Amino acid sequence: MLHDFKKDAFDVIIQAGQSNAEGYGVGDVDEPYAPCDSVWYLNIDRTIVCAAEETDGNYVRTNFSLAFAKEYIDGGKLKDGRKLLIIRAAAGGTGFSDHRWGMNEDLYLRMMDMIRTAVELNPENRLVAFLWHQGEADSVWHADYDKHYNNLRILVQSVRDTFNAPELPFIAGDFVYHWRDENADVCAPVLKAIRSVCADMNNCAFVETDGLKSNWQELGDIRPDPIHFSRRASYELGKRYYEAFKRIC
Repeated sequence: MLHDFKKDAFDVIIQAGQSNAEGYGVGDVDEPYAPCDSVWYLNIDRTIVCAAEETDGNYVRTNFSLAFAKEYIDGGKLKDGRKLLIIRAAAGGTGFSDHRWGMNEDLYLRMMDMIRTAVELNPENRLVAFLWHQGEADSVWHADYDKHYNNLRILVQSVRDTFNAPELPFIAGDFVYHWRDENADVCAPVLKAIRSVCADMNNCAFVETDGLKSNWQELGDIRPDPIHFSRRASYELGKRYYEAFKRIC
């Protein structure tokens, strides 16, 4: 029998941006995420499924929202009778520069429609966090500070205004140092813009990623991928996003 999600009251988390939000972290972890009835995904095809890690060939692949969700529950933020719904709106290799995330562009519109679907399932559903990780693609395309700052600030304000959530916590994060440090010149203006948005807008935070390894650093040449946080690093990143969330809530 199909589950009627209109009967569930959800705390809704938006996860958007590009591939590190989509989730490409692989490798071993000490305590793998255990799926549970309290945490669900809203996928881009509008299906709702139990939140879980994915398979990637011989690997298990993760994203940082799962660790965030676990911390959210363990920290007592999820009240009795409620569940978590994570909107999986990210798309790898995308940005503002390729006209995907700006106002009235396809990924922005898709994200907004997914949010609308989530909040309209049940009048008791409420937005609780906007988790964003993006900027590597715009760095490669040599985005400048002003454009990235304006695009991101408008996106955050648009979500808050559209869904009448003026205090919605927005959290963004730094890149993988392994890749960032090799591309420092092009990354600097984009990261400065993201930091500035988080500093200038209310209820925003920027997450540092020092010490978090890439897939390549964890797995060596069998996974020569310097741009994505490893599975272990993704778990830690989710915890850091939650700590930032706590500071602004």
